[in-house]
Amino acid sequence: MKELLKNMIYTGVGAAFLTRDKLDEIRKELVDRGNLTREEGKEFVEDLLKKSDSARDQLELWLSRQVEERIKGLNLATTDEVEELRRKIEELQVALNSREQPKANNGDAEDTEDA
Repeated sequence: MKELLKNMIYTGVGAAFLTRDKLDEIRKELVDRGNLTREEGKEFVEDLLKKSDSARDQLELWLSRQVEERIKGLNLATTDEVEELRRKIEELQVALNSREQPKANNGDAEDTEDA
């Protein structure tokens, strides 16, 4: 569910996340037209890549928070909560088995005495 939501939002804002290849293409065009020097073009691409990475990180963080909030709103048990319940069930089973075992042993002793 989290991945699906992430992919939907990435699709919606995909234009904001240009690839290095696309940015290099834009840089080359600007340098060829004389709008930028080679050094300015290189700085331009690096700056946009950093901003794109930062925007992607912020979007992923925001998405994670949104998904977590939605899941909490559904009142679903977390993996940790389920594991805790499993652990408690196992403890109860051990305790129950240890209580039943002496009774079973006592029952055997009574059967031999009656015979």
